[in-house]
Amino acid sequence: MHKLIAVFLLLVAYSPLFAVDYSKKAEVRQFVKKMHSKYHYKSDYLNKLFQHVRKNPNVPQKKSKKKVIESSTLKHRPQGKWDIYSRMHLEHNQTNLGAEFMFKHYHTLQKAYKKYGVSPEYITAIIGIESYFGKNRGTYYVFDSLTHLAFDKGKRKKFYRYQLQEFLRMCYREQIEPRMVKGSRSGAIGLAQFMPSNYKHYAVDFDNDGKIRLSKAEDAIGSIANYFKKNGWKKDELVGVRVSYKGDRFYGLKTGYEHKYHRRDLKDIKPRGYFPYKKRVMLIKLQKAKYDELWYGAKNFYVITRYNHSDYYAMAVHKLATTIKKRYLAKYQTAPRENKKLYLAKQEVELKEIMKFYLHSPKKQKTIRFP
Repeated sequence: MHKLIAVFLLLVAYSPLFAVDYSKKAEVRQFVKKMHSKYHYKSDYLNKLFQHVRKNPNVPQKKSKKKVIESSTLKHRPQGKWDIYSRMHLEHNQTNLGAEFMFKHYHTLQKAYKKYGVSPEYITAIIGIESYFGKNRGTYYVFDSLTHLAFDKGKRKKFYRYQLQEFLRMCYREQIEPRMVKGSRSGAIGLAQFMPSNYKHYAVDFDNDGKIRLSKAEDAIGSIANYFKKNGWKKDELVGVRVSYKGDRFYGLKTGYEHKYHRRDLKDIKPRGYFPYKKRVMLIKLQKAKYDELWYGAKNFYVITRYNHSDYYAMAVHKLATTIKKRYLAKYQTAPRENKKLYLAKQEVELKEIMKFYLHSPKKQKTIRFP
């Protein structure tokens, strides 16, 4: 029954009423010619693809009842830029799901840490923010969506045409049917939400099955770790620390990952936790409703911004990673007493809080330790 429904939907998607013929467009013909001459694609095959582009590339979804938050409730919540951003990316029980993901994929995350030096909680946080730990990998057919973006009116046609080119090349290398791949509206794919152009540089076959599938946790974990490593991630170095300064709003110095300072020149700015970092730092400002939260950012913070060029995105990854690790330790891990103080220093958590985690953690048959 399910197969019949799938076939019916496929036929409907490619019927004249629900499809657009892009093969007649001059830009598409030029694109096909380039793919044939440069990459040896068969023109007939590409023309057939472009003759049946879905008008609406959105994948039909089951209707779900969404919780409606009353406007009066929202009005009473803080409305600073960071308040709003963090609500979007750090709420909805992400911490518990992240700890469960780390437990389930422990061996793969350890393998990635040993090979690339990237801490498991940061890989997990990326997957949490990008695809909600694999639960939301995108609701668009990538080929159709990229075709619309590449050849219809828009400001970034050149960019999306390149992504379409790399998507088709990736499908050929991996022997994937282009019309069946699902992802985001902009063409990002899998748990890691890689753009097609990132596949050839960063995607890896981490489970050694001869295929790269970022819809699988193993390949997504290895690919994210490889992405970070190739962009300069330093093993076991800290990402950042919150700092104190005079006043409620921070002015005077440029903030953001593009600006770096020697700590000796920041005399009125002091770390609020353990931060044995000797290199130049960035000042990362999070605008909250009543004050600015200020952080030192290290090289690894900058590396996270290579995944998404946003201070707020990188900080969301850092904060989510930290809370996921705390929750993981509380739920799954036991640790020797002598290691607790060291963990405290690295994670900027009160010792009482850590002790509470260990004392009240449920006992597990298998002890699991993360770096």
